[in-house]
Amino acid sequence: MTPENWSPNSWRALPAVQAPPYDNEGAVREATATLAELPPLVTSWEIERLKALLGEAQEGKRFVLQGGDCAETVADCRSDAIASKLKILLQMSLVLVHGLRRPVVRIGRFAGQYAKPRSKAFETRNIDGREVTLPSYFGDLVNRAGFTEEDRRPNPMNLVAGYQHAALTLNFVRALVDGGFADLHHPEQWDLAFTREAALSTELRAEYERMSQNLSDGMHLMEALGEARIEELTRVEFFTSHEGLNLAYESALTREVPRRPGHYNLSTHMPWIGERTRAVDGAHLEFFRGLRNPIGVKLGPTATADDVEQLIATLNPDDEPGRLTFITRMGAGKVAGELPRLIEAVGSRRVLWVCDPMHGNTHSTKSGIKTRSFDAILEDLERTQDVHSSAGTWLGGVHFELTGEDVTECVGGAAGLSEEELAGNYVSPCDPRLNYQQSLELAFLLARRMRKNP
Repeated sequence: MTPENWSPNSWRALPAVQAPPYDNEGAVREATATLAELPPLVTSWEIERLKALLGEAQEGKRFVLQGGDCAETVADCRSDAIASKLKILLQMSLVLVHGLRRPVVRIGRFAGQYAKPRSKAFETRNIDGREVTLPSYFGDLVNRAGFTEEDRRPNPMNLVAGYQHAALTLNFVRALVDGGFADLHHPEQWDLAFTREAALSTELRAEYERMSQNLSDGMHLMEALGEARIEELTRVEFFTSHEGLNLAYESALTREVPRRPGHYNLSTHMPWIGERTRAVDGAHLEFFRGLRNPIGVKLGPTATADDVEQLIATLNPDDEPGRLTFITRMGAGKVAGELPRLIEAVGSRRVLWVCDPMHGNTHSTKSGIKTRSFDAILEDLERTQDVHSSAGTWLGGVHFELTGEDVTECVGGAAGLSEEELAGNYVSPCDPRLNYQQSLELAFLLARRMRKNP
C-alpha cells in the first residue's frame, strides 16, 4: 500500500515552496523528534470512516460542509471561541440537511489550521518614519502576527505548541459533540436576529423563519419517536481538516498503524494541498501521494486540464472512492469560463467537487482593509452549481472561512455590513471570515437554492 520510492520524508529531496525561513535547523529536528514521540491527534479508523463518507458524497448521497478559521491562533484556543465555531457549523449543517434532503458530512477547519501560505517571505512596514523588513506571518505554527523581531522570528518550538493546542481543541470538540452540544433538536433557540434586518426582503424573511419552524417541528416529532433517534441527532460525527503546509510538522505525525497497511497523517482527518503548493514536481505532492488519508486539493483559475490529469494520476491512480477532493476557488467572475474544462478533464473518475467561494473573491477597500463581499461569495456558489448542473456532475460540498462570533470582516449580508463598519470588530490575522449571521444566512440561501435546483 506504500507507493514506490516513498517515505514520510522523501519530500525532503524536492523543492518545498512556502517553507518557513528557519535559522536553526537543529532546533527544527529537535522539535519534530518530540512530535514523533507524542500520541496521534486522530485515529486511522476515524480517517477511514471519513473516506467512506466522502465516497458516498462523490455519488451524490451526501453533502460536505467544511468550514472554520482562515488561520487559528493559539490565543483563540478558548472554550467560548471553539464552541461558537462548532455551533455555527452544526446549525448550518442542519439547515443543509433540511434543504438538500441528504445527510451532511461536517468537517472543521480547526485543531491544526495554524499554518498559512504567504505571497512574500518577508514584509516591509514603515515604523516611526523608517522602513522595517521582517519575515511574513506564516501562522502560529511558525511565528506570531505581531510586527516585532521576536514575534516574526520563526520558532521551531511553535510546532510543538501547535500540536498541543490542536490536542486541546480536539479534546473539547469531542466532549461537546459527545454531549449533544448546541441543542440540534431545538433550532427555534438559534439566533436569527438577522431576519429582522430591513435589508432582508419580507418574502425571504418569512421563508427563513418558516424553515426554522419546520426544522423545529421535525425535531420535536423525532423526540416523540423515542430516545434512540434523539441520540442520532445529538451525537453527530465531526471531522477535522487543515492545509498540510508545514511538511516538517505533517511528516512528524505520519505513521504506520497496527492492522492497517500504509501510512496515515495522524495530525488531522483530511489534510489539503493549497493552490500555491500543488506543483506536480514539488515536495507537497510527493508527501501527500503516500498518505492513506482522504486528500483535498485547491484549484484556482490558473489550473489547467493537464494539472488535473497529473494530480489524479499522482494522488489517486487507483481511482479509490473518497480519496480525492477538488476544492475549486475560482472567483465569481471566472467560474463559468474556467470550471467546465476542469470538469471535462476529470471525466468519469472519482472526484468530490467542493466549492470554496471565499478565496477567489477577496479584495481590498480604498483604505487598504482586506475584505470579501457576501454577494460575490453567493454568486460564486450559484455559478459553480450552475456549471455542475450543466455538466451533469454533482456539487458535493462547500468550503467556508467563517467564525461563530460577531466579527466585521466581510461586507454585505442581510445586516448590510458596510466597508465603513469593517473596523468595528475586525480581528482576523489574515483573511476575512463570515460572521455568525452571514454564515447562517448563507446556509439558508444555499439550502433554498439547491432544494429548488438540485
